[in-house]
Parts: sequence; C-alpha cells; structure tokens
Amino acid sequence: MAYLPFILFTVFTNAAAQLMLKAGMTSMGSISFTADTAILRIFQIVFNPWVFAGLTTFVISMASHLYVLSKVDISFAYPFLSLAYVAVAIFAWLVFKEDLGALKIAGIALICLGTVLIAQGGTKHTETTTVASLERAGT
Repeated sequence: MAYLPFILFTVFTNAAAQLMLKAGMTSMGSISFTADTAILRIFQIVFNPWVFAGLTTFVISMASHLYVLSKVDISFAYPFLSLAYVAVAIFAWLVFKEDLGALKIAGIALICLGTVLIAQGGTKHTETTTVASLERAGT
C-alpha cells in the first residue's frame, strides 16, 4: 500500500487529461477533415491550449504509471486505472453537465467494488518476484 498515492496520482492525472481533451475539443466546435485541410486541422487540435494541456498531462500520468509498474505487480496496479472511469464520469457530470443516470451509477459502484476486491490481494513487489525468478533460472 506504500505506492497507493502514486497509483491514485496516475488515476487522477489520467482522468484530468480526459477532461482537458474534452474541454479542448468542445471549444473547437465541429471538426471536419478533408485532404486539403487534414494537416492544418491536426495542428489546430494539438496546439489548442486545452488539448495540449491534456496531452501533456497524459505524459505525466504515463510516467507515474511506469514508476508504479517498476514497484508493484501489474495485476495490482492496472485495475486501479478503472477508477479513472469513475472520476471522469463524476467530473463530466459536474463540469460538462453530462447525464449520470442509474445505470452509470450502478456501473461506478461495481467498478469501485471490483477495485477494492483487487486491492485486497496485496502489493507484492515486482523486484522480489524478478529476483526470485532469476534465481530459479540459475542466472
């Protein structure tokens, strides 16, 4: 559980990136691509301040996730990323006034329950597992 703050940082930066991307694309309105305008449109999208901030936040989130993966089993760390769905749904409801009906709430509850169950499995360190595997292999 020592790495739980890093895991949650990864989750929330991932969710924040999604929200920034949504804000950026919403601010751009309807986007259309043609052969003549494709390159220009891509630059307009990438350099939109919200989209650029979202992409940068994704890089930060990925760096954090890589750090976490170097410390704990992927079978423990990866399921926590599903909490990003929860955060995005809640913040989309708060910020963008998106619908959050009964089925979404039930899904959020199931995701949270599943994450708690997986977390009960422990956080065995990858370094220990890797060393033990190498010792068995005779290297």
